[in-house]
Amino acid sequence: MSRRLLTAVLCSVALCASAGAAEPPHYTFSPQPPGSIVQSRLVYLAGEGMHSQWRAVLSKKLLGTGNGTRFYQWFLSFYAIDGTVYRLKYRSPDSAVPFGHVTKAHGAPLWFPVQGASIAGTAEFMGAGSQQLVVQSHEASADCGTARVDIFFFGSAMQTVMTTLSVHNPCDLSASVVHGTHGDALQLTGPYYAPNAPLCCPTKQRARATLHFNNGTWTEQPRYFKILK
Repeated sequence: MSRRLLTAVLCSVALCASAGAAEPPHYTFSPQPPGSIVQSRLVYLAGEGMHSQWRAVLSKKLLGTGNGTRFYQWFLSFYAIDGTVYRLKYRSPDSAVPFGHVTKAHGAPLWFPVQGASIAGTAEFMGAGSQQLVVQSHEASADCGTARVDIFFFGSAMQTVMTTLSVHNPCDLSASVVHGTHGDALQLTGPYYAPNAPLCCPTKQRARATLHFNNGTWTEQPRYFKILK
């Protein structure tokens, strides 16, 4: 075997070993996510390295039942690796995004708001080297409620998890990551409501918009959904 080929083989083995060691096979959470885990996603918020992995966990805790419906408090937790332990760094609804606190209605076995969520994906929207996490969620107390999409990143200056972008829409909003030759983008899908349009009658039943991050700014094309700064 030539020296060059041997070097290539050894480098390949080292890379495989490094990738395999990127996450402990038997990790734990400290503290545990509340309730039951719905989704758990590995994300490199602070760069791709053996000791820089994070886990984002969606979980929900049963509060009670009423009128044949189960009511849950949802939680979003971010954990950073420390040896074989993922240690909690961020949790909603202790932090306001994306969940509020579910409370019991006065005089009735009902809890509001009714919540739901999912992790839509990870991407390098803000440049190569670190990832962001996309979470879509929905809360309703009356009518069709409000849907939102939040993009979380690790703010190195403040050493904390925060949102780089939040988008709200009445009734429904879903997100999907698009990996393109010119970088990652986010596609949003939901009903579009022109100003003063009633909730019963969206101006466009199924609208689609694409979000890009360039030069420190998010842009939406077409501008169907409300971006919160």
